[in-house]
Amino acid sequence: MPLDPEQQARQTIDRMLANAGWLVQSVKQFNPSAGTGVAVREYHTDNGPADYVLFVDRKPVGVIEAKKEGVILTPVEEQTGKYASSRLRWQQQGEPLPFLYESTGVETHFTDLRDPAPRARDLFYFHRPDQLREWTRQPLSLRQQLTTLPPLQTDGLRDCQIRAVTNLEQSFAQNRPRALIQMATGAGKTFTAITSVYRLLKHAKAKRILFLVDTKNLGEQAETEFQAFMPNDDLRSFRELYTVQRLQASFIDPDAQVCISTVQRMYSILRGTHLDDSAEETSLNELHLTGPPKEVVYSPQVPVETFDFIIIDECHRSIYNLWRQVLDYFDTFLIGLTATPDARTYGFFNKNVVSEYTYERAVADGVNVPYDVYTIETEITAAGAGLRAREYIELRDRQTRRKRWEQIDEPLDYGGRQLDRDIVNPDQIRTVVREFRRALQEAIFPNRINSQGQYEVPKTLIFAKTDSHAEDIIRIVREEFGEGNAFCKKVTYGNTEEKATAVLSQFRTAYYPRIAVTVDMIATGTDVKSLECLLFMRDVKSRSYFEQMKGRGTRTLGSDDLLRVTPSAVGNKTHFVIVDAVGVTRSLKTDSRPLERKPGVALKDLMMSVVMGDRSEDVLLSLANRLTRLEKQLNPTERSRFADLNAGQTINDLVKQLLDVDDADCQEQRAKATYPLTEEGYPPALLDEAREQLADAATRPFDSAELRDYIETVRRQHDQVIDHVNLDAVRFSGWDTNALEQATELVQQFRTYLEAHKDEIMALQLFYGAPFRRRELTHRMVRELVDRLKADQPVLMPERVWLAFQTLEAVNVPSPKSELVALVSLIRRVLEIDAELTPYDQTVGRNFQTWVFGKQAGSLKFSDEQMTWLRMMRDVVANSFHLDRDAFEYAPFADRGGLGRMWKLFGDESVALIDELNEALTA
Repeated sequence: MPLDPEQQARQTIDRMLANAGWLVQSVKQFNPSAGTGVAVREYHTDNGPADYVLFVDRKPVGVIEAKKEGVILTPVEEQTGKYASSRLRWQQQGEPLPFLYESTGVETHFTDLRDPAPRARDLFYFHRPDQLREWTRQPLSLRQQLTTLPPLQTDGLRDCQIRAVTNLEQSFAQNRPRALIQMATGAGKTFTAITSVYRLLKHAKAKRILFLVDTKNLGEQAETEFQAFMPNDDLRSFRELYTVQRLQASFIDPDAQVCISTVQRMYSILRGTHLDDSAEETSLNELHLTGPPKEVVYSPQVPVETFDFIIIDECHRSIYNLWRQVLDYFDTFLIGLTATPDARTYGFFNKNVVSEYTYERAVADGVNVPYDVYTIETEITAAGAGLRAREYIELRDRQTRRKRWEQIDEPLDYGGRQLDRDIVNPDQIRTVVREFRRALQEAIFPNRINSQGQYEVPKTLIFAKTDSHAEDIIRIVREEFGEGNAFCKKVTYGNTEEKATAVLSQFRTAYYPRIAVTVDMIATGTDVKSLECLLFMRDVKSRSYFEQMKGRGTRTLGSDDLLRVTPSAVGNKTHFVIVDAVGVTRSLKTDSRPLERKPGVALKDLMMSVVMGDRSEDVLLSLANRLTRLEKQLNPTERSRFADLNAGQTINDLVKQLLDVDDADCQEQRAKATYPLTEEGYPPALLDEAREQLADAATRPFDSAELRDYIETVRRQHDQVIDHVNLDAVRFSGWDTNALEQATELVQQFRTYLEAHKDEIMALQLFYGAPFRRRELTHRMVRELVDRLKADQPVLMPERVWLAFQTLEAVNVPSPKSELVALVSLIRRVLEIDAELTPYDQTVGRNFQTWVFGKQAGSLKFSDEQMTWLRMMRDVVANSFHLDRDAFEYAPFADRGGLGRMWKLFGDESVALIDELNEALTA
C-alpha cells in the first residue's frame, strides 16, 4: 500500500535525522542511553503527541513538527511552540525546549528560543546532536552574544573601516542573516573583514568562520593578510591567537577558527568529488555551467553548522548559479565584500548594505589615488585595414601558433575589433607599444630618471585579449624598450616557464619585471600597490569587470615602499594613469549575464542535441553564444550564404529567437496569442506550452543538414591572419578629454584651497601679503603647509597638481624632486608671480643671475671665493626658502669657516647682504 504524503515526509525526515547523527526511535523503543542524540517519534505531551522530541544526553532539548511536502511552514510555528512549552510525559515541568524545527523533508525551518526576538530561519539539514549539546552548555546563544559586543577600538582604522565594522555588528545584533559591505578597491576590504573576524572570535565566541574566495591566488593573498594582522588590543598576531587553515583538500581542521577556501573547493567537498588545483585558478566570473546544476548533498563530515559566519570576497561574481548552493547549505550569517556590486548582488544580500564607500569618496579621503586617462589611437585600431586578392598571407593556428603561408582569392578587409583575435598585425602592436614608450617619457611620467641618467619605466600592467595576444605583446615590448626577459613577463594562468604566482610576487616587491602582461589572472582582486600605469590593449564590455580592472591601480603607497621598487619616484604614489589603446574608456558597458553554459560541448553536438529534441535552457543559450561568436568571424559573403540557407534570416535573427525561448515576456506574448489572459495571469502549464512553441520555432532551422554542415564548415576556416603588409601609424596620442576636465577641476580646487586658508596658514599669509614679505618664508612654514594639505585635501598633493598644470598648459616641465619646492612653485604660478609653471629653484637661479649682474654693473666686482659663498647662499634659498644667520653653522658653510669667514669676506655688509638676497631671490 503506498504511503500517504505525510508518511513519505516522515520517512525523509527519519533519513535526514539519521544522516545527521540522530537515533530515530518510537516511544516504545525509547532508549535514551543508546546514543548522544535520540529523536523520539510521537512523544506524548499535555498538548498531544509531538511528531519528534529530540533528546541529547538523556535530556529533551527540541521538537520537530513534520508536515507533508508543499505545506507552508510559517503557520506551523505556533503548533511547534505549544509542544516545546508543554509538559512532557514522564518529565518534570521545566523551561520550554529551546530548539524548534518544522520540516516537510524538502523545506526545514529552525528557531532558537534562546535568541533575542527568536526568528525562524531556513535550514538545508538538521543540526547534529553534539551541536545542540554544545549550544545548551553555552550561557548565551550566538545571536544573543552579538547584541553585547563591546565598542570597537578604532586605533589604526580608517573612518570607512570603522563605519563598516560598526554597522555590520549592528546588522548582526538585529539578526539580519545577510549583509553587504561595498568598499572601493584599495580601501582595505580584507583588513576590515579580518578586524570583524577577530572581534567575532574573541567577543561573540564564534566557533569557526569561512573566508570564501573564487581563485587560488586570492586565497593565498587572504592567508597572508590574516597571518600578518595585528589586533589593536593585543600584542600577539592573529596567527598566534587563532588557527587559520587554507583548504587545499577536503579535510577541514576541527581546531581551525578560520578556514579560507575557494567556492569551487567547498562545492567539491559538499559534492564529495575530487577537485584538481587548476579548477581554482580561474575566476568564477569566467566559469559557467556545463549542464544542469549538480546539487550538493548533506555531508556528515561537514554539517550545516560547521561555520557561524561566511565572508564572501568579490561577492559580485562568485555566488550565483550553481555556486550559490555552497551558501544555501550552511546555517550561517553571510557577509559580502565587493567594490562593484550590481543588481543581483544587492538582491542576494536583501539590500542590506551596511557600508557604502565609493571610489570617489576614497580619493577625496586620500585612501585611494585618482587616475588620469591617456589615449593612444592608431589608424588600424580605428579604421582597420585590408589585404588585396591573390596576396600571400601568413596564417597562424590559434591554439598551436603553427604558421603557414597561403594565397587568398578575395580581398580581406578587417576592422579594429578583429585585431588580435582573427587578424594579428604585428606593426599595430608595435606602433602602440612604441608610442606608449614615448608618451611615458614625455607626458605620462616624464621625470623618472634613475641614478644612471636613464629613464625608469613605472610599474605597468598591460591587459591583453588572449594568451596568444599576451605573447605577441611581450615580445614586442622587450624589443621596443630594448630590454631583456626580466623586464616584461606574463602573469596568466597559461604561464609555463615560471609559476604565475612567482612572477606576481616579483612584480609586487622586486625591481623586475617593470611591465607585466595579463589576460584575467590579476584583472580583479589582486593587490599590486606599486602599479602606476594600466595599458588597455583589450576592450571590456562588463561595467563591474572594468571597474575591478581599474582598481588594480588605485591603491596608495608611501614614498619608502614606492622607492624600493621604483627608485626614481618622488614622494608618495599620487595617482595612476590609464592608457587606453582600444577605446575601453569610451565603449558601452553592460552588466549582462554570461551566455555560455556548455563550453565543453562541440558546436556540432549542440546542434544535434536540438535536432534530437533537447530544448533545455542551457543548450539553447550555449548555442546562441556559439552562433554570436561565429557571426563576428564571418565576412559579408559568408553571412549572405547563411541567410540563403536559413530562409532569409540572419545569424542574429536566429540568436534572438533562441534567447526569446526563456524570456518571460516572450513566453507571455506567445501565450496571449493563443489564450485569453485571466485575472490571475497565465498558469504555469500554459507558459510551459508557450515556451515549447517558441523552442520549436527557434530550433527548426537546425533540422536542415545543409545549414548544419555549412555552420560547421565555415567555423573551421578561421585561423589567425598575420598581416605583415599594412603598417600602422599613430592617429592621436594625448590626454583624454576627461583628463583635461579633471586637470581643470584639480587646479581650481587648489586655487580654492589657497584662497580659503590664506588668512590662517602663515606660509599663505606671506604669499598673499606684500611682495617683500615673501622673504620671511621659512622651510618650517612650507613643511607645515604641506602637512596641512595632506590632512585636508590629499588629492591636492603637489606632484598631482603639478601634472594637472602640465596637462592644461601643454608644457613638459619636470616637477622638482622636493615636494616643498614644488608646492612653492605652484603657489607662485597660481598667484601669477610666475607667468608660467617654473620650478622654484630655477626661478631663484634666474633672480640670482640678475642680481649678480646688477651688483657688478659698476665698480663692484666679487672675488671667486665671494661668488662661491653667494652661490651657496643661493642654493639655501632655493631649497629652504629663507637664509638666516643660523644657517651658517651648518653645511656647506660650516665646512668653509662658518659665519666668521662670512664676516671676513663681506665685512659690515654681511647682514645687509643676507637680507638683500632673501628679498631679491624670492621676487
